[in-house]
Amino acid sequence: LLFSTLSNSKDDKEENAAAPARSGEIKRLLSLYKPEKKPLAISISALGVSTFITMCVPYGMGKVIDVVSAGSAAAMPLPTVVTLLGGLFAAGSIANIIRVDTSNMIGERITNRLRQDTYTSILKQELGFFDSSRTGELLNRLSADTTLIGKVLSDNVAGGLRSTGQALGSITMIFVTCPKLAMIMLSVVPPIAIGAVSYGRYVKQLTTKVQTQLSEATEVAEEKLSNIRVVRWFAKEPQEVETHRGKVDEVLALARKRSLASATFFGGVDFGVKMSMLGVLGYGGQMVADGLLTSGDLTSFLLYTLYVGFSFAGLSSFYAELMKGIGASSRVFELLNRQPKVRVPEGGWASLPVPFTGHIQFQDVAFAYPTRPDSEIFSGLNLEVLPNETLALVGPSGCGKSSVTSLLARFYELDGPGCGGKITLDGADISTLNPADLRGLMGAVPQEPPLFACSIRDNIAYGCSEGQEATLDDVIRAAKVANAHDFIMSFPDGYDTIVGERGQALSGGQKQRVAIARALVKRPKILILDEATSALDPESERLVQDAVDRAKQGRTVILVAHRLSTIKSADRIAVISNGRVVEQGTYNELAAREDSTFAQVVLNGQN
Repeated sequence: LLFSTLSNSKDDKEENAAAPARSGEIKRLLSLYKPEKKPLAISISALGVSTFITMCVPYGMGKVIDVVSAGSAAAMPLPTVVTLLGGLFAAGSIANIIRVDTSNMIGERITNRLRQDTYTSILKQELGFFDSSRTGELLNRLSADTTLIGKVLSDNVAGGLRSTGQALGSITMIFVTCPKLAMIMLSVVPPIAIGAVSYGRYVKQLTTKVQTQLSEATEVAEEKLSNIRVVRWFAKEPQEVETHRGKVDEVLALARKRSLASATFFGGVDFGVKMSMLGVLGYGGQMVADGLLTSGDLTSFLLYTLYVGFSFAGLSSFYAELMKGIGASSRVFELLNRQPKVRVPEGGWASLPVPFTGHIQFQDVAFAYPTRPDSEIFSGLNLEVLPNETLALVGPSGCGKSSVTSLLARFYELDGPGCGGKITLDGADISTLNPADLRGLMGAVPQEPPLFACSIRDNIAYGCSEGQEATLDDVIRAAKVANAHDFIMSFPDGYDTIVGERGQALSGGQKQRVAIARALVKRPKILILDEATSALDPESERLVQDAVDRAKQGRTVILVAHRLSTIKSADRIAVISNGRVVEQGTYNELAAREDSTFAQVVLNGQN
């Protein structure tokens, strides 16, 4: 039992208990072939032809030896035999070309579909999923795991089928040639089979651990490279190199175990096959000497014996690689199977109110984030925003100002632990509205607006609703309202200027104005601004504030406000503290109350 010492009895029991689950995983893995029925049939047919021809090789070689030994008494001339074998080999090569090409493309298409489906599933998840997941791990599943699955379902499965065909064909031929020698040869099969099962289980365990460690290494690299300026500011390059080295060294240690297991197993298989061949050669040689077997038959038998050995080694490798694929597929299928926690009403989504005015109401809302269910954000929050009104939200840091906008956009639901109440738009409960339609009514500018590594035009056009396409005129119109047109045209490439990763080629004020244009390009009914001027110099603040003032015209606006200039520009102010709205009014009304929460938070700089 080659690998029985690699797992304790508890692991064996767990493996036995998991056998039905593993069978289901294999079925799910093989179900990925369904869209490839026709190419798969072609590949299997070509495989059958090439395997049949391969099986003819030892028989043909034996006949050549018998023809040479018989000389002029041979039933068929040697040139004729060689010519026939040459034609057979050519046909086998053509079949192999078809098999390899078809099999490779099947694997590539499966990988392509898996990546698309996995990426689609990831993007459909609720925001709480991303709060509890790490980007690096998701990227690793999307790239490394899907690649491994595609490889298993192309090269590995094709190799497994070829090995199966060769093993069955070779075993049949050695029994036809000499049953006594066949029994000697097959004496190595039971220990090889037992070793293959143990080896495959062990490799599956190691592969799952390797993929997990690779995910962690990817997470470390992704996080630090995304924040390279912080790393540089604090001169942490040596520390980060060591952290990453530690992660990849763990992968190397696991790979070393896997390599040692592979070397030990295949070395054992090779030794067993060669020892059986030695027994066959000794016993078979005696049979030739006794006239019970021809030299050609013994040669054919030895070649078929080699085929059996190679086939069993191939089947063992197939099983081990299949276990790797199952380890990777379980991580990918976990994402594919996950349903976003957004409940569709039994009667389907309700229609948006028509005409839509932008009247917003929060009614007795209680909320806690899914990742922190014991940390209450709101408890009995009541808030109203009138149509075409600009409402500023102020309050101590961490009071939930940005959470108001997240709930309005249905980034989070009010059906989890510590949650309750209702949010309505023009009287319609937003939980009955399609989230995509709901967000189509809104435009948003976060405090630190991320831009994509493409042109300014593409970044602004990204704000269009699904199914819409922004023309250059639409983009320019939005940019002018956002006070961005002049600085954009000052660039040599104008609207085709590439902004770099996360918009790093632009200043803070320029990024804010591009983000405002992006929010305005679809002419939203509701505009959400998460303090667009909080980290800008005075001149940039003036330009952005002017853009905000123009953007507010004719729509309902919610400002998450920090700067006094922004707060003063609002029609009404709502002060949030201890999970609820504690004060409301205009700036002059609230500022006149010296003992108000507004005065403490805003006028004393606690906002």
